[in-house]
Amino acid sequence: MKTEKKIFPVTGMTCSACAVSVESMLKSQNGILSAAVNYADNTVMVEFNQKLVSPKQMKEVVQTIGYDLQIDETKTPQQLDEERKLKLAKAKTNVIFSLILTVPVVVLAMFFHHPAESTQWILMLLTGVILFYFGRDFFIQAYQKGKHLQTNMDTLVALSTGIAFLFSLFNVVYPQFLISRGFEPHLYFESAAVIVSFILLGKFLEEKAKHRSAEAIKKLMNLQPSTVAVIRNGKEVIISIKEILKRETIIVKPGERIAVDGKVLSGESYLDESMLTGESLPVLKKSGEKVFAGTLNQKGSLQIEALQIGEETLLAHIIQQVQEAQSSKAPVQKLVDKIASVFVPVVVVTAVLTFFLWIIIGGTEYFIQGVTGMITVLIIACPCALGLATPTALMVGIGKGAENGILIKDAESLEKAHKMNALILDKTGTITEGNPKIVEVVWKKGTLNKNDLENILYSIESKSEHPLASAVVNHFTTEANKKVEVEAFEAITGKGVTATAGGSKYFLGNEIFLFQQNIMVDDELQHRASELKAEANSIIFFADEQQTLCLIAIADTVRETSKEAIHQLKKLGIKIFMLTGDNHQTAFAVAKKVGIDSFQSELLPSQKAEFVKQLQKENNIVGMVGDGINDAQALTVADVSIAMAKGTDIAMDVAQVTLMKSDLFSIVKAITLSRATVKTIKQNLFWAFVYNIVLIPVAAGVFFPFTGFQIDPMIAGISMAMSSVSVVSNSLRLKSLKLT
Repeated sequence: MKTEKKIFPVTGMTCSACAVSVESMLKSQNGILSAAVNYADNTVMVEFNQKLVSPKQMKEVVQTIGYDLQIDETKTPQQLDEERKLKLAKAKTNVIFSLILTVPVVVLAMFFHHPAESTQWILMLLTGVILFYFGRDFFIQAYQKGKHLQTNMDTLVALSTGIAFLFSLFNVVYPQFLISRGFEPHLYFESAAVIVSFILLGKFLEEKAKHRSAEAIKKLMNLQPSTVAVIRNGKEVIISIKEILKRETIIVKPGERIAVDGKVLSGESYLDESMLTGESLPVLKKSGEKVFAGTLNQKGSLQIEALQIGEETLLAHIIQQVQEAQSSKAPVQKLVDKIASVFVPVVVVTAVLTFFLWIIIGGTEYFIQGVTGMITVLIIACPCALGLATPTALMVGIGKGAENGILIKDAESLEKAHKMNALILDKTGTITEGNPKIVEVVWKKGTLNKNDLENILYSIESKSEHPLASAVVNHFTTEANKKVEVEAFEAITGKGVTATAGGSKYFLGNEIFLFQQNIMVDDELQHRASELKAEANSIIFFADEQQTLCLIAIADTVRETSKEAIHQLKKLGIKIFMLTGDNHQTAFAVAKKVGIDSFQSELLPSQKAEFVKQLQKENNIVGMVGDGINDAQALTVADVSIAMAKGTDIAMDVAQVTLMKSDLFSIVKAITLSRATVKTIKQNLFWAFVYNIVLIPVAAGVFFPFTGFQIDPMIAGISMAMSSVSVVSNSLRLKSLKLT
């Protein structure tokens, strides 16, 4: 079954209850495997079977409940961003004019407690414009939901301000109804006006904060140029990035960003790859070397062959991964969604009960308190803060990770990482560089013509396919070294090679191989070889037919930052284990060098996975870090899987977190980010729940019989708006979090 995963913008959502409605409606459709609505970003990520359901059908389904899906794929992310900016501008206009009209309403209400009939009509007119023009969306959305027997935040706002307005209008038109029954005909025009104005202000600030929380995506998108210079028919022409063809030659001038993933055909320049690797130092790129979209060319000019274009580039993959992660749901959010789905109906029932309880307990003389309590409960119980608590923190946290080269696939892994108490590290490519290098070359004392011998050594190893041969070739690749003609080259598996150069026969291999050729290793070289072996180096001897000429120590060197990073991980309370398929001696030396006490060597991939399962049985939340195909099985079973970006594609596909910079300090950053994000979510949820749980009874007027205190509807509107803003603002603090 072929499935596709896409993210669609959703319009018409005003609270978390809306998000639940859209999500549940999509999930109920045949062919949709999963749907996750992100209220903070107004998007939905849908995984669906293309043969059973189309985006157009999804759009129609969502429209039936008063919302809409934007499925126009011709729109670029920049165009969608422009639409969001227009929406923000509209929200700003509404709140400015609403507040301007609210000022005279409040002034007239404050200074004229018993306003004349003409003043009452002025109050009614100004309030009507505020409610039914600038605040019309609340009533339209409430009506749309009501048609489908659904409720959301707009239901609460429309009911509370609508009741206040109609009650006040009734008292203006027919004041004698209450006067004849001994009540003063109160007007609530200023309450309705202030409520709508401050909720509009809260929505504007909320939208503004949402834009800020999505800045990570915008920054990534802005890394790609809109036009490029290409060579067509022998001429340089400027084309749109969408028109680039594979295998086409692209010209990149100084100061320009690269538009595709490809390889350098000609030219030489330093590229700033910090957006991918986190490395601040530029990297020299020569002919034949890979380059990536979004990286910045510095001084030189390059001609590049386009190999991956459009959505195939690494940058596009990163953008998609970050978008999907920001649209995914953390386990705690699923609980919040369930609460939000029943919250609004419960509030409406509570508000109605508040009104009738006042009448039942206090009689008709408490009629005004009943009306006030009902209106205030409807306003103060808005679940916006509850709906924003988790997704805003996750969006900012995942965006912060992307800016620091930490790509998080989903919200669940970000939430899980803070609980992790055991971390397994692969050795090669994780703790070590993953590229064997020559550590030391020790020539036998008295050896003459070293330069000529280096040329011979370089030329022989150039013909070898052994993994360690490349380390020798790379080490001796200089302008001074020149290849010599090599004859009778023979590789003997597991031992070494023989070859003839300049009329003499030479041998390269281990000590046993030389012994079989009746060549002895002198004591001094033997002693040094033993010392180097103890430090986890592989030893190659180079000899002619009479004697050993030199030894070469090769090692996969430990990353400079590994030891300190492991120390920092231990300080975070995490138990560290190293698993490797390498021999015990090498594993012991590396573990000792970086401060790891627990390690296992000579393991098969399945044994690594079994070790993960064993730790899980001991009630550990296990993280696994790897970079190769041999790590994929263990990464799959780990609670939190982390891959190095310079590793294999399989490891990155399996892993939940990808580190663009192959540095263990990135894991420290990822855990720090996870803990800070989860802490922020808990803070947001605590204040959102406390706000509603504590203030709903107060709004209903439980303290009025004892203290005479009851929250004014105006104050309720202000506090409700500020609760949403405070939750988003608290989440935005993660943007300034220091991860080092």
